[in-house]
Amino acid sequence: MRMRDTFRLVASTLIVSCLFAPAQQACAQTDSFFVAVGGRDSWSGRLPRPNRDQTDGPFATLGAAGLATRKRVAGAPQRIVVQAGRYFLDETLVLDERDSGLTIESAPGADVRLYGGRQITGWENDGDKFYCAELSGIRSREWDFRALVVNGRFCRRARLPGQGFFDHLNTFDVPWMTSTGGGWRRKPTSEELTTLKYRSEDLGPWLDVNNAEVNIYHMWDESLVGLAGMDTESQVLTFAKPAGHPPGAFGVNKYVVWNIREGLTQPGQWYLDRTAGKLVYWPLPGEDMAGAEVIAPTLESIIRIQGTREEPAGDITIRGLALAVTTTPLETGGFGAGKFDGAVSLTFTENCRLIGLEIVNVGGQGIKASGDGLRIERCHVHHTGACGIRCRGTGAVVIDNHIHDVGLTYPSAIALQGGGRDCRISHNEIHDCTYTAINCGGERNRIEHNVIYRAMLELHDGGGIYCFAGKDLVLRGNFIRDIIDTGGYGASAYYLDERSQNCLVEGNLSVGIARPSHNHMAHHNAIRNNVFVCDRDARLTFPRSSDYVFEKNVICARGKIVFENPDAMTEFRNNLLFSADGTVQCRQLDRYSQKGSYTLKADRGNLLLDPLLVEFDRGAVRFAADSPVSKLGIEPIDVSDAGPRRRADGP
Repeated sequence: MRMRDTFRLVASTLIVSCLFAPAQQACAQTDSFFVAVGGRDSWSGRLPRPNRDQTDGPFATLGAAGLATRKRVAGAPQRIVVQAGRYFLDETLVLDERDSGLTIESAPGADVRLYGGRQITGWENDGDKFYCAELSGIRSREWDFRALVVNGRFCRRARLPGQGFFDHLNTFDVPWMTSTGGGWRRKPTSEELTTLKYRSEDLGPWLDVNNAEVNIYHMWDESLVGLAGMDTESQVLTFAKPAGHPPGAFGVNKYVVWNIREGLTQPGQWYLDRTAGKLVYWPLPGEDMAGAEVIAPTLESIIRIQGTREEPAGDITIRGLALAVTTTPLETGGFGAGKFDGAVSLTFTENCRLIGLEIVNVGGQGIKASGDGLRIERCHVHHTGACGIRCRGTGAVVIDNHIHDVGLTYPSAIALQGGGRDCRISHNEIHDCTYTAINCGGERNRIEHNVIYRAMLELHDGGGIYCFAGKDLVLRGNFIRDIIDTGGYGASAYYLDERSQNCLVEGNLSVGIARPSHNHMAHHNAIRNNVFVCDRDARLTFPRSSDYVFEKNVICARGKIVFENPDAMTEFRNNLLFSADGTVQCRQLDRYSQKGSYTLKADRGNLLLDPLLVEFDRGAVRFAADSPVSKLGIEPIDVSDAGPRRRADGP
């Protein structure tokens, strides 16, 4: 047979196979659609670039590509490949159960950026320092936003005072009965939730209540509210909607006023003037507004995967994209600023994957996901108004992510929040967050090999890793450092809160944290073989807790070591406790009040000796050869591999 005949036979066989094989085995070239800058939604989307005569090529929008993939035979996998470029979405891309099996990814090596906003032009001088741009829909609040990105920078809004806080005059002395105990002893009145009395020297008749937004600080969260009115005679602000807690609750009297012209105190700030219908910005030195790129958000979410309880969306993968610029509504976010949407949002999903995404400069959450079998891997989430990643479900894996600079609008934001059952939060790097770095409850979840630093920068009663109502959780191999206590109920490295039980805190390191372990209304937990190094005093607290095992830990403090409610520890043995000033104090508690104290002596196998630490600040803990740790059976700790791991093909 001649070569030409052989080729014809093979080609005919391939054509027949494509025409008559089952749909799920269709030709490979029918599996992918392409999106590109300069594409057209009237084209087929089958080509990665336009053909020579410009009659066919890639789609222009993800929406058109999504509609095209739904025409496939059910169950056949599909891909949308997005070519390099910037894409400004007019509406959220919504995927559901019809899109199960779909992958949306960047072309190999391509920088793909999706924006949930629009570019602002037409800037004019507004006084000596400021520039403004008129925007339609602002006066009527058809368009309203709380985030702005200028030349790739998440800009701070106008803020009064410029630094620090105002102190209001409200009081609310009703006891908090704990979350488990039902909250406030009595329900706050409507007036208590909607009014704030200010000092006359702080605010005056010049305040534009149409523009002003007030952030009322509580203990572990805050309330952001608009204003319905201002009584300048009685110095009372009235909120448009109730706050989450009454101003003055928990003894906290701090507040800040955002989004007013008087709050423009330094370059790089902005405010949205709803009264005049314009956006006002103070440029940085040398920033030319004629050439500046200013993007204001129009969407709360850029990609939403939304199944139903009966028909979850399954096996959808989003890979290699960058997403930026979203906003939030004007309302209180609740605990952890959890009410807001994510730039990527998933509900009622199965086996969906978010891999290698960058989410940056978004007003709400970076990723907000729920479902079973979720995988969030190697994502870089940073400069978010609210949380970085919120994920709950069964069997979720949140691994090798980098999360930082979160809570820029809502300081109660949690960098990474998990929950559900049988999930793994592992090898993440988290830093520069206003509240807790990792929060997790649920059952049988593992929080391992994460590196955390500079958390709890603004709020209180949280920690590097904070667990509420967790059962059978494992906290192992984590490295937490440089968390300061800013007041209130304090800040901790490892915190087991109400109803946490049968949890294991093992093989972790904390450095430079005054309260390495806090345990509140928690029971039947074990703290074992950890190393806690404190620059000053070390406090380990167990109020209203019981049945703890505390063994084989090394505590090294330059000041004294204090155990609060030591009676919570039913097994307290083989620990190496070193206080540079020679004091290990045990304070007995009646609920939260001290009722007695005593000085701990070496007993039950505990040694009050110098552990002879040689190295610890990089995560690999080493002791001198003659350290007493060997006498107690304390195993070496090396958490230097905590945080994202390098892949064989790159970082």
